[in-house]
Amino acid sequence: MGFLDALFGRTTPVQPNLDVLFAIAPAAYTLQAALDVTPSGAGAVCFKQAEGAGARQSEDEILELLHLEPTLAVAVTGDGFGFTWITCRQQVTDLAALLTSLHAVNATLADTGFGPSLLCTVIGFTSDDGASAHRLGLVYLFKRGTIYPFAPTGAHSRDSTLELQARAALSGELPIEPELDRWFPLWDAPVP
Repeated sequence: MGFLDALFGRTTPVQPNLDVLFAIAPAAYTLQAALDVTPSGAGAVCFKQAEGAGARQSEDEILELLHLEPTLAVAVTGDGFGFTWITCRQQVTDLAALLTSLHAVNATLADTGFGPSLLCTVIGFTSDDGASAHRLGLVYLFKRGTIYPFAPTGAHSRDSTLELQARAALSGELPIEPELDRWFPLWDAPVP
């Protein structure tokens, strides 16, 4: 950051560390032991869709890449805020393979110049203890380089206790977002 940037209050955005996604695989064992949640086999990448031929070409490359995996169902959807979601669902849950696929989506977008349009990646977890089922998503924020838990319980409600328990369990393993006001709800997300 230069002198003028400091003078005018401009900051350099955090560069996304996509390799953090691979740290979620060992952290899943911690979540299973602490909260009895396991990977759901679903994950999604959220980004602001750009206009033009380059954006369409990037999306085509991503879909071609993901369709190489025969056990992966891929869907592209939009939400009410104008963001695009590329969702991957596995027939048989293999978290390491899912994380590799999501990493490939992110890397393809970043390598083709659409890195600044990346918003987040969500990896789904679930539990079914018989009496009730819990849903939990680990959300990686590109612009912050951090992860936070999100546990929706309904259309516009969330289980903040489960989220705080997940934060406590994962604090030594993942770069958890320290500011709780940045744990924004992803009501329209296709995952968790």
